[in-house]
Parts: sequence; C-alpha cells; structure tokens
Amino acid sequence: MTTNRAQRLLQLLELKQIEENLFLGENEPESGVRIFGGQVLAQASMAAYRTVTDLDVHSMHAYFLRPGDSSKRVLYEVERIRDGRSFTTRRVVAIQSGQAIFNMDVSFQGVEPGLDHSLPMPNVPLPTELQEDRAVAIKLGGAKADPRLSPMVKIERPFELRSVFELGTPAWAEPRAWNPAWVRFLAPVEEAAGLSQPISRCLLAYASDMGLVSTGHLPHQQDINRSQLQMASLDHSLWIHRPVPINQWLLFHKRTSSAQGARAMVHAEFFSSDGDLLASVTQEGLLRTTA
Repeated sequence: MTTNRAQRLLQLLELKQIEENLFLGENEPESGVRIFGGQVLAQASMAAYRTVTDLDVHSMHAYFLRPGDSSKRVLYEVERIRDGRSFTTRRVVAIQSGQAIFNMDVSFQGVEPGLDHSLPMPNVPLPTELQEDRAVAIKLGGAKADPRLSPMVKIERPFELRSVFELGTPAWAEPRAWNPAWVRFLAPVEEAAGLSQPISRCLLAYASDMGLVSTGHLPHQQDINRSQLQMASLDHSLWIHRPVPINQWLLFHKRTSSAQGARAMVHAEFFSSDGDLLASVTQEGLLRTTA
C-alpha cells in the first residue's frame, strides 16, 4: 500500500507563516483544476491551530464561496475573534487572486471533565471483511467503464476507503439513503508532546468532506447517472467530540436526509473501531442536473 499521497498531505499541513496571522498553503497534485474542499478545511484548521496553544478544535462551520484553483497557492488569513477561559474562537478566510474562496469559524476548547454518552455505532462489517474501494474500481475499469463510479475512485488518495456496499455489486447500485465506509489514513502520525492533537483533527477535517455531496445522489442513482450531475460542497460543519485515533480504522457513516432546489443535505458520523462516536458532520451541497 503506497503512502505517497498521505505523506504529501502531511507536508501540506506545514503551512508557511508570512505574517503573524497569515499562512500560505500548497495544493495536492489532483487530476483537475479544482482544489478538493477537504484540503482547504484541513489547512484552514491548521492555520487556526497555529494561533492557539494547548487547545483543540471542537467545532468548525465553513462556507465554500468559489472553486479553488489547484495551480495557485492559498493564502489563509486568521482573525483572532476571542480568547476565553474555556473557549477560543478564530475566523479563517482562504484567499486566491485577491478573492475569498472559503471562510470558516473555528472554536477551540481545553480538556475539561463532563457527562459522557454517545449513540452506538451501526452494525456493519469490519474493514477486514471488506475490499479496498480503489482496488475494486481499478478491477471494474473505473468511471469510463461504469459511469455510476466516481472519476476520483481510481486515484491514489491519502486515506484508504473500504465501502460497506462494495462498488459494482447489486446492493451498491440500489437506491438508498446511507453509505457507510471505513477509512484509514495511510501514513503514521505522531503528535508533539502535549495535550492537543492538531494534525489528527485537521486530517479528520480533510476526511469529513470525502464523498459527502455524492451521498445525496444515492436515492436517485437508478434514475440519473452521477456523470449527469454538477456537484460541489456549499457549506460544511464538523463537531469533534472525542480525541481522534487517526492511525486506526474509523467508520465514516454517511446518510442523506433531503434533496431539493439543486441542493442536497448530508449528515455523517465518525466512529472509532471500538465503537466510540468521535465526530459529527453536516453539509449542504450543490446537486444540479446537467442533462
């Protein structure tokens, strides 16, 4: 299993600081001109992290304003909204060619005791019982052979994905509202000594945008192919409830609740392999028919 893309993503989180609150980020070598939204989420989170000490992000709320150009570096401007005793707030704007392409509010919290409960993890097969999505897609011939497949599915990515509904099977092709998959980051992550885990949580932010908008298409996949849709993330919220074991398998449980007016609403949870609820995600995405 290659880890080149995962190692590259770790390098992309090492933002260059050019002023006290200004950071510059490089882009992933994607096959296309648009920057993946998860990369901007991860880098914006890291820019905010660079302005706090011994705190961890627990929530972020973002808007994708314009498509990012992968041929141009991204400038991240951090505004220090508030430094409080329990919570600290930052606002991050991502800029290209003098225009905002993304903005996000981020809230940080220190370690604090409290009540503890969570929803149980769905009963799904373990990752050891499933096949890797990329290997299956290559075997199937990719999107050129089956337009129902994502054009991204054959590309090497920083995370390995293993879908509960195996690609190309009858169950995968059925209309449905949920799409659970196991994900695992493909390079070792070692956090610096201390209480916070900036790298792991920024990587989770990256993963939280993988395949969300397309989940809104699943109830309609027998009526229209994904190749006939224009899809893009519009806004994105992530709440991180517990420490993130990014080096382990995580269940990414995605589901859609609504589609209307060329927009789809998608929700997701991340569970640890031990069944702990780690994070919750909500996103509204553009889902526009082109044919």
